[in-house]
Amino acid sequence: MDNLSKEILGSWIQAIGTVIAAIGSTPSNVISSDLLYDLDIWGNVLQATGNALQADDQGKIPLLVRIGNEVQSIGNVTVFAGLVIDFEQETEQKLIITGNWLQALGALVLVGDELEKETIADQSINIIGNLLQVIGNSLQALSGVYELEQVRNKYKDFKNLEKHINSESLKVSGSWIQAVGSVISLIGQIIVEEKKIN
Repeated sequence: MDNLSKEILGSWIQAIGTVIAAIGSTPSNVISSDLLYDLDIWGNVLQATGNALQADDQGKIPLLVRIGNEVQSIGNVTVFAGLVIDFEQETEQKLIITGNWLQALGALVLVGDELEKETIADQSINIIGNLLQVIGNSLQALSGVYELEQVRNKYKDFKNLEKHINSESLKVSGSWIQAVGSVISLIGQIIVEEKKIN
């Protein structure tokens, strides 16, 4: 597989993964909680795989692009570990928070790479897509911080219920913002790669 098709395939897999993870993070009366949990896990696996494919091109991409995709992939693997490994609840939550911050950092590095280039319209699509991923992952991490506080306090008062509702809203919003950003980045990547061919 050549580097161009590997990068496009990685972008597709990452975008599909973010949408699947967003569905898994969204409470539903139709989909069982077990299936939502599985979707969240598989979405993170796909994201990690997609980012790894984008980073793996034998050194022909800029260093910041490689680092950004590698950090995002590590973030997804960290979230995956928090979801599937049977740690104490607080440790699981810390892994999920850390993984989301790493994904946000990786996307921010990709924004930095785009800003280094000469400004063209196609790069603005990638900048917007990556910034949305930064925002989405940051909201998910903040949601995790609220959930961690609940795990530590375990109070049943109204204030804690309100924080639970806020953390759930942040998680769902962040997941979907990340998914939209990932799809926008995919579109931008396709446009840029098509122009390289022509």
